[in-house]
Amino acid sequence: MRQPLIERYRDYLPVSPKTPVVSLLEGSTPLLPLKGPPEAREQGIQLFAKYEGLNPTASFKDRGMTLAVSKAVEEGARAVAAASTGNTSASAAAYAARAGIQAIVVLPAGYVALGKLAQTLVHGATIVQVEGNFDAALRIVRELTERYPVALVNSINPYRIEGQKTIAFEVAEDLGDAPEFHALPVGNAGNITAHWKGYRELHAAGEIPRLPRMLGFQAEGAAPIVKGHPVEKPETVATAIRIGNPASWQGALAARDESGGAIEAVPDEEILAAWRYLASEEGIFVEPASAASLAGVWRWLKEKKIPPESRVVLTLTGHGLKDPGTAEREVRLPDPIPARVEAVAAAAGLE
Repeated sequence: MRQPLIERYRDYLPVSPKTPVVSLLEGSTPLLPLKGPPEAREQGIQLFAKYEGLNPTASFKDRGMTLAVSKAVEEGARAVAAASTGNTSASAAAYAARAGIQAIVVLPAGYVALGKLAQTLVHGATIVQVEGNFDAALRIVRELTERYPVALVNSINPYRIEGQKTIAFEVAEDLGDAPEFHALPVGNAGNITAHWKGYRELHAAGEIPRLPRMLGFQAEGAAPIVKGHPVEKPETVATAIRIGNPASWQGALAARDESGGAIEAVPDEEILAAWRYLASEEGIFVEPASAASLAGVWRWLKEKKIPPESRVVLTLTGHGLKDPGTAEREVRLPDPIPARVEAVAAAAGLE
């Protein structure tokens, strides 16, 4: 039987025999080899997708949440709280339900995909919408957890980073080594921080002979790290990375600089092009933020910035059903035709 993530990597995680394991059997997501766009095939570059949309609540957040909620229960918290644009709230609500404690979710009004909010509601979380963006919501949650017996479970909680670093462990296990490049979307920046931490720990333990270069991609309308200053009103179709002042900003810079990597911005049109490609050519449906990793790598491929024969892993952070609104806007149903087999065959291009 599949093991809880904490049990699989107990030796690398800050847990003890007294830590209650709150799990939904997260992790063990597939590393899918991609056909890749023409630019990759022509240069002999192999792309892999680490498809985190197949976690229990359909995003990578479950990896950090299993540990954050387990430690919160161990420390006697009566509730957990998070500010969220969607994925964190769904994960916090699910794991709190599993643990039998309250989840409090503070949302920036108007900034959350309904598919994610539906999960949060169904799991029974207490939801509070506030006027302002994600950064305002996070500030309130920080103050709330300082004053009340509530554990903060955003990615500034170090246990979240500890759990999320296991993506690097699984990638290294599947490849037998680290890839030459590992690319991922950057919003609140906890994930790139966690990936780099995982790779460094494996390297220090002698489990991998070298380290990858980390590539982080923000949306152009929400690119504070690229611009070098907070963005007051971030805007992008990629709602999961629509964050103007990342909590793990310094961790992202360290991952970039220590690995010899890069953090760049990609426009929404390139994100949506990558999103369509993954669905129509690779059979992988992701939320738009996930596609930022491919959008950025695709640009690098076109500019020939990735050496031939390299292996590049893309972290695809969440399932496409997290944000069905984008699919509804971008894909139009055909007009109805007569209910005759000849008409259907013609419409399908069979005649």
